[in-house]
Amino acid sequence: MSISTKKGYIRELNTREIEAKSILRKYKKIDSWFISHYGMNLYRGCTHNCVYCDGRSEGYYVDGEFGEDVVVKVNAIEVLRRELDPKRKRTPFKRSFIMVGGGVGDSYQPVEEKYQLSRKALKLIYEYNFPVHMLTKSTLIKRDTDILKQINERNRAVVSCSFSSVNEKISAVFEPGVPPPDERLKMLGSFKSEGIACGMFLLPVIPFITDTQELIEGAVRKATEVGLDFVIFGGMTLKDGRQKDYFFNVLKKNYPELPVKYQNIYRASKWGEATVKYYSLINQAFNSIAKKYKMPRRIPLELYRDMLGENDLAVVILEHIDYILMLEGKTSPFGYAAYSISRLKEPLGTMKGSLTELKGVGRTTEKIILEILETGSSSYYEELLKG
Repeated sequence: MSISTKKGYIRELNTREIEAKSILRKYKKIDSWFISHYGMNLYRGCTHNCVYCDGRSEGYYVDGEFGEDVVVKVNAIEVLRRELDPKRKRTPFKRSFIMVGGGVGDSYQPVEEKYQLSRKALKLIYEYNFPVHMLTKSTLIKRDTDILKQINERNRAVVSCSFSSVNEKISAVFEPGVPPPDERLKMLGSFKSEGIACGMFLLPVIPFITDTQELIEGAVRKATEVGLDFVIFGGMTLKDGRQKDYFFNVLKKNYPELPVKYQNIYRASKWGEATVKYYSLINQAFNSIAKKYKMPRRIPLELYRDMLGENDLAVVILEHIDYILMLEGKTSPFGYAAYSISRLKEPLGTMKGSLTELKGVGRTTEKIILEILETGSSSYYEELLKG
């Protein structure tokens, strides 16, 4: 199979078909970034070939040449039908978005044109009455506007797109197989016109390249102009091995002055994280910009409040509070409290008199939890969102 890249030449792709044993992935706790308990990877490997992608790292066990070789799970829909069928489940599904999109393979990369696994998966999600959150870098998702509208009308759909910046020249270097930022923004605008909530994942911003005040503000401004519902921000991880080696080769070619600066902020963390000081600086820059444009920094409550059980709702709100305080350069006990709640087997409503027995839950957190149980929200959370 061959594809045309945005630079205009034809590139051959190597695809390998396999039979998968499972498709649906259940998370240990609800993911408050995506408001999801479940995700899936329909493909392994990704021909978008983003230079910074951590799917290239050894920890993801993606075989072959990342960026050129793609594994297609040809029986994915058959397996997914079994996994989504409630009659086959010993315990009911937890209500949340099903996340379609993953770190080891964009669900709308070019091979999707042939195999249509994402479209078929969406039809199953509609059939079994689940809400869905899509994350992609590809405008191919516009093909599935019809089924996403059906899911949104019956349940709810969110379409998100990731960007390192909205600068087309930089994107051409670091996202060689991806449509230009303006095309992705136009795609999101088309979904907004259909009444579907949309967001920007402004991540990863690339150190000393797309993490400037000017470029971050440019992205948030464009998101505001399109009418997006949220912008979620994040810095880049750079793991030793294949990911770092590949990234540095491109960096040296295009920004030969930067490798020394990278060595100062990436110091062989197991997870490829930069220094806390660096992340703190870019987080606070984004926070001030988001507040300036009144742009939500997490998925807004109205998109999921009526969907989640009380424990999951408390976990998400507490984690969002913890995140917003982190953006402000503050620490809090709310993330720890959220983790404690995520481990519970019983409903929070049965523990109203003993909440402070949970690790991380003091009197202030107890008050917030009780308000969430009573109203489905938190006045403290709402004040933080207003900035």
